[in-house]
Amino acid sequence: MAGEINNREYRKGRLQDIIGKLHAGHTVEQVKDEFAEVFGQVSAEEISNAEQALIDEGMPVEEVQRLCDVHASIFEGSIEDIHSSLPLEVPGHPAHTLKATNRALRKLLADLRGLLPQTDEVSRLALKQKTQQLLGIDSHYKIKENLFFPYMEKYGVTAPPKVMWGVDDEIRAELKEAAAQLAQGSTQALEKALTRVEDMAFKEDNILLPILVENLHEDEWRQIAQDMHEFGFFLLGTPPAFPLSARAASPVQAAKAEGVSLPTGSFTTQELAAVLNTLPLDMTFVDRDNKVRFFSQGKERAFPRTVSVLGRDVSNCHPPASVHIVEQIVSDLREGRKDHEEFWIKLGEQLVHIRYFAVRDPKGQYLGVLETTQNIAPLQLIAGEKRLLS
Repeated sequence: MAGEINNREYRKGRLQDIIGKLHAGHTVEQVKDEFAEVFGQVSAEEISNAEQALIDEGMPVEEVQRLCDVHASIFEGSIEDIHSSLPLEVPGHPAHTLKATNRALRKLLADLRGLLPQTDEVSRLALKQKTQQLLGIDSHYKIKENLFFPYMEKYGVTAPPKVMWGVDDEIRAELKEAAAQLAQGSTQALEKALTRVEDMAFKEDNILLPILVENLHEDEWRQIAQDMHEFGFFLLGTPPAFPLSARAASPVQAAKAEGVSLPTGSFTTQELAAVLNTLPLDMTFVDRDNKVRFFSQGKERAFPRTVSVLGRDVSNCHPPASVHIVEQIVSDLREGRKDHEEFWIKLGEQLVHIRYFAVRDPKGQYLGVLETTQNIAPLQLIAGEKRLLS
């Protein structure tokens, strides 16, 4: 046991040294041999454990993200063979869907690379069209961030989600920039972005999936399979339904017959859910322990929500680059420095009004935060009065 602990500490120390070199300006090529010497033949889980330990000790996630390109440069064929247990032959299983998506993604990347050297007008047009298709990878990343990551966090695996989410956001930004430069005739940014997309697909297949399969139970996979439809399927048609059973009912379905008594009236749970879902805004409640406890399911959601988020720490529900803003809002509401906060952002044709309210009991004790989101673009068009039915 002592040898194992010492070995683990040694690897963590070497990992910290490598991150320091990357921070100081060393290139991936300059550090990859050192990384391969220590980590080249160990499991994805052990590498993620070493990264987890560094984050737990206070190393910023952004620093650990620097390792992602090193992972990709040396891991091909070196991670231990732990895929035999993956449920990859079951269409409709989320693991199967993820692998199938990445196979289709690699085909798209190959097509794009084949078009890059071409200069004729037809090829240039095809390159722009396929680049726009690649921008749809956002839905693939959202499935990972909103469905896979919550279950990893549930089982104590928090470093890989934080690091991957940060890199996902970098890739999103690089793809948008590549599309913008392509419109001006330059392909340089696109070439770099294609490599990063491919590297992330490799890490999903060889790091993310083995960790998920090691930890998730069948009912959790079933729930993910249901929730994936909220986001759509990048490069794929809708997969077959994952077999459901009565014991796999979601928390939202579990107790419709119960009653809820309130100071000013009462509902059945079915009535209450219907009323909340009928409101022209979305609601999410985060309790005093910063855990997501409830969200409404209106027809016009600004942001996707799935039952996988229930019980998740609210800080983990946001990209690493913006989590400090969320934590500041919660802190201000908790401590009474503010009673509410609000933002408004453009999402296509929508103007989304996002509001946060401190929820307190009659004695003023903090109970949590209520978030509401609403598309207020139609409200901005209101003028004059309307007194008659139309």
